[in-house]
Amino acid sequence: KQWYQRRIREFQTFQHYFKQINLRVVADKMSKKRGLSVEEKRTRMMEVFYERKDVFQLKELEKICPKAKGITPMSVKDILQSLVDDNMVCAEKIGTSNYFWCFPSQAAMSRKRKLSELDGEVSLFKKRKLENENKLKEAKESREEGEERKVLLEEVAVKERMLKAITEEVLKYKDCDPDVLEQKKRELVTCKEAINRWTDNIFSVQSWCSNKFGIPAKEMAKNFGIPEELDYID
Repeated sequence: KQWYQRRIREFQTFQHYFKQINLRVVADKMSKKRGLSVEEKRTRMMEVFYERKDVFQLKELEKICPKAKGITPMSVKDILQSLVDDNMVCAEKIGTSNYFWCFPSQAAMSRKRKLSELDGEVSLFKKRKLENENKLKEAKESREEGEERKVLLEEVAVKERMLKAITEEVLKYKDCDPDVLEQKKRELVTCKEAINRWTDNIFSVQSWCSNKFGIPAKEMAKNFGIPEELDYID
């Protein structure tokens, strides 16, 4: 009995490490799969200009950015051009070569200029909003509650009730919608794949424990509540 309990503890320890390893593998795959967003690339490229305080050519940035900031070489040109278009990086053609630079003081001036432009836009929108509110107020005050308007409002109310009734009737047959059925089929396939994957994991652990610790598969299934009829789903 003590031998069996010791084997069970060893298995539980193995199970814990097995889960941790799986989590790390999944996290690594997700981090590798997920690349930098455009905004992250722009921020990192600006860091190159701020940190090095130098003037660069495109080919120099294509060498520096991938190593220093993890920006793919193929995207360096497009990211750089977007920064130039937004007046965040200065560009000048000298002879046959293009040079790019941005010093911290220039960045501060650029942000100040951008802030001033945004303040002007905000003021303009506020002015337009006030004008529209005044026009709306005047329109409400001058609106006449005539008989024709009452009739139209009643017709609108009737149409809205009809639309609501039709919508409710359509929802009754939602389960027969081909798109909904197709979605359910796709979800069913995904569920089957997940079930078979975890079933395979259970069988693998049972086999490993049987070979490593000599624990019979049936005994292990009984102690861990694994159904005897457990099998893959077709």
